[in-house]
Amino acid sequence: MTETKIIAACDGASKGNPGPAAWAWVVAGADGEVGRWEAGPLGRATNNVAELTALLKLLEHLDPGVPAEVRMDSQYAMKAVTTWLPGWRRKGWKTSAGTPVANKDLVVRIDELLTDRRVDFVYTPAHQVNGDRLNDAADRAASHSARTQQPVGSAAGSPLPPPETAPPGGPKRGGATARRRTGSSSGERASGTRSAGERSSGGSVKAKFPGRCRCGTPYAKGETIAKNPDGWGHPGCVTAAG
Repeated sequence: MTETKIIAACDGASKGNPGPAAWAWVVAGADGEVGRWEAGPLGRATNNVAELTALLKLLEHLDPGVPAEVRMDSQYAMKAVTTWLPGWRRKGWKTSAGTPVANKDLVVRIDELLTDRRVDFVYTPAHQVNGDRLNDAADRAASHSARTQQPVGSAAGSPLPPPETAPPGGPKRGGATARRRTGSSSGERASGTRSAGERSSGGSVKAKFPGRCRCGTPYAKGETIAKNPDGWGHPGCVTAAG
């Protein structure tokens, strides 16, 4: 007998990071296409806050007694719940550097919602031709709600928003699968190269060399980066850590 499993996706958006932000989730119907979905505004927030809120809202919506597969394009949110979270909890919600965990309230609530339930997390590349339809729908819904700062969803009879004409930044993440609480539990420090370069406004610099942010996502030579407790990385991750 085939095990029943909910297939879903979630995504967050921030127009400015920080800027007008929103969350969204999508649940597949029996045919594998978008069955139900919801998106909501967050006012001004970072992308990391939006991504974590999207996962939180999805977990609150899903039946905890049914196994779920959650597709995400955020390495930060996925690593937070599959890799870093056990170490954070063990250290009293402190990072490996001894600093308070960023977005602690969201992380703690997600941890509570994941307790005693089975959730498999899957990386899905964003903004791809013929990419994952559920992730694409969640991305469109989150972006629309971030721009309009209005709640939308299938329960209200809202149609799915069209895709943005020019998605910023191209593909956001790579593809892989992780089970809840798998991987290292020692903390969230990601190996990478400390990069420096010509300083720009706001304490950020242009990277002289490619490296990897504390969220696990690499940055390219010439990309704007900023100092965080673990080295250098995306300015939005620094904001979230604060």
